[in-house]
Amino acid sequence: MTDRRPLLRAIFDAAVAAAHPDVVLSAHLPSPPKKGRVICLAAGKGAAAMAAATERHYLDNLGFEPQRLCGIATTRHGHGVPTRKIRVVEAGHPVPDEAGLNGAEDSLRLAASAEAGDLLLVLLSGGGSANWIAPIEGVSFAQKQQVTRALLRSGAPIGEINTVRKHLSRIKGGRLARAGERAEIVTLAISDVPRDDPSAIASGPTVPDPTTLADARAIVAKYDLAVDDAVQRVLEDGKNESCKPGDAVFAHARFELIARPRQSLDAAVRLAREAGYDIIDLGADLEGEARDVAAEHAQHALQAREQDKRVAILSGGELTVTVRGQGRGGPNQEYALALASLLNATPGISALAADTDGADGGAGGATDPAGAIIDHTTFARMKSLGLDASAYLANNDASAFFAATGDLLLTGPTLTNVNDIRVILVDSK
Repeated sequence: MTDRRPLLRAIFDAAVAAAHPDVVLSAHLPSPPKKGRVICLAAGKGAAAMAAATERHYLDNLGFEPQRLCGIATTRHGHGVPTRKIRVVEAGHPVPDEAGLNGAEDSLRLAASAEAGDLLLVLLSGGGSANWIAPIEGVSFAQKQQVTRALLRSGAPIGEINTVRKHLSRIKGGRLARAGERAEIVTLAISDVPRDDPSAIASGPTVPDPTTLADARAIVAKYDLAVDDAVQRVLEDGKNESCKPGDAVFAHARFELIARPRQSLDAAVRLAREAGYDIIDLGADLEGEARDVAAEHAQHALQAREQDKRVAILSGGELTVTVRGQGRGGPNQEYALALASLLNATPGISALAADTDGADGGAGGATDPAGAIIDHTTFARMKSLGLDASAYLANNDASAFFAATGDLLLTGPTLTNVNDIRVILVDSK
């Protein structure tokens, strides 16, 4: 039986490459100011790579005076790269830590120092919401961490998670633009959210926020989140509303997407098609419970196999996991585990599910798995080791399952993030 793992990995790598800062950033960087500074503030898993690409563009390509370039790039632990003028801060993700707290405070201070004639260049990528942590007055750092943990375990989609985050922050929901409103503000973003909503990418620090305090309170109630009384009081105080469309702070602010999930999924589709597969493109914006989406995709695969079709089933988006067990994993691993349970012993089907940032769930370290791969060898190991995929699924323990079968996908930090890439290859009989 043909080994499809190299092709699956090549498809994933093509999706990642299409969104790497070294590829997508420089063409969008604005001209530097005639006399003022370029103040670069970056956040997210691609922040350090974006900062380094910015330095190469201005300092090396344009000969910009080094003393007029400064900034801070706050990224996930393990995602830093060497820089010259822009300081890199490695911080916690998905649960924020003190390094992120300090990085956000320093970023707010630097934004507030911007004058007319300066360019405030804000570079955003997935993970920025956790990396920039600046609790609103009345909420402690520990309380903000607790809310984040509760949201992540609730199964709420990222848009709802960010709605709450924005209303508990001094940097999100347009507030960074308020801090730096005297300068020209240009935000360049790598999208990691379904439908590329600017207000959801890194929780929209430089764009108007269409969500409200009432929306945030409704989400807390919807998921029955246990939050401290201080958090509830902040969400009920109208003075904590985020910046809305029409606010004067956005008069000199421009936002541009430089990479999006659709572009990366298109790169994956092209490679699968070149390999001779007919394409079932399920879209770049999928949301939902990982195991439920896997069940739908398994039916597509089984039907194609039954009809003796050679197809590649591809999708992007960001799935969620409602955590009920005590295990480890992330939405991509849980999706792959559900597939393994549903497709067990079915020949001619292989699949990969992984996060394009190189980390799917996990403890927030650079060595966390990106996702998992399954094929006929997975099914054989399940049988030989006596592994019950459904039992691991019930305990949300996909990492332990795939560690046992040897199917964890370990890529390390990719320095970008355009959500998940899922590929199922079905070969004809």
